[in-house]
Amino acid sequence: MTKPAWQATILTLFPEMFPGPLGASLAGKSLKGGIWALKTLDIRQFASDKHRTVDDAPLGGGVGMVLKPDVVAAALDHVAEASGPRIYLTPRGRPLDQPLVRELAQAEGTVFLCGRYEGVDQRVIDAAGMMEVSIGDYILSGGEMAALTVIDAVVRLLPGVIGKEASHREESFETGLLEPALYTQPRDWNGIQAPEILASGHHRKIAEWRQVEAERETQTRRPDLWQRHLQTQVSESKKQ
Repeated sequence: MTKPAWQATILTLFPEMFPGPLGASLAGKSLKGGIWALKTLDIRQFASDKHRTVDDAPLGGGVGMVLKPDVVAAALDHVAEASGPRIYLTPRGRPLDQPLVRELAQAEGTVFLCGRYEGVDQRVIDAAGMMEVSIGDYILSGGEMAALTVIDAVVRLLPGVIGKEASHREESFETGLLEPALYTQPRDWNGIQAPEILASGHHRKIAEWRQVEAERETQTRRPDLWQRHLQTQVSESKKQ
């Protein structure tokens, strides 16, 4: 069997949550086709006591429970041969963005640690040199949904998953800008006309229109992203 281009290894207390939505659409088709692979590992099997205890109260007091470092370390040791970076999904982490997604897609795989309860003992995160990653400024019940999000973003960049490379290049964030609004047939819908330029057949003018619209949408909707785009342009001009 051909070795998959990329493997996701998931350390979780709920392996039944996978592949979940990743078993459908393009991700599911490419998973069945062997383009990428998925391995789940139940953290609870590495608990050493008869009650299979994986968590304990936080030192210093506080609400909730924390995943124990010895249990998590044993799970990480079990997948020591797995390729790629080790990621702990946490609101404290580096914000997920498209450059990071591309970086992960270039690796042979990624190991994801899905936290639960209040989180994971920091000592095991530091000892394993894990990359802490956040998918947004909000709280989830655990890292599993975040892992699904990251994996979906990575898988669609793998060769053979999406047919045309141009599809990637024109998407939001790939150019540092949001995509312009999209339109399809019919050109007149409920009395609302699609932009006339899009039906002109003039590819250069259409490309220019889309660039202008992408810049306008980014300035209006995401001023933070627009400022980052401007800074990138300045940096690139200095290199020339």
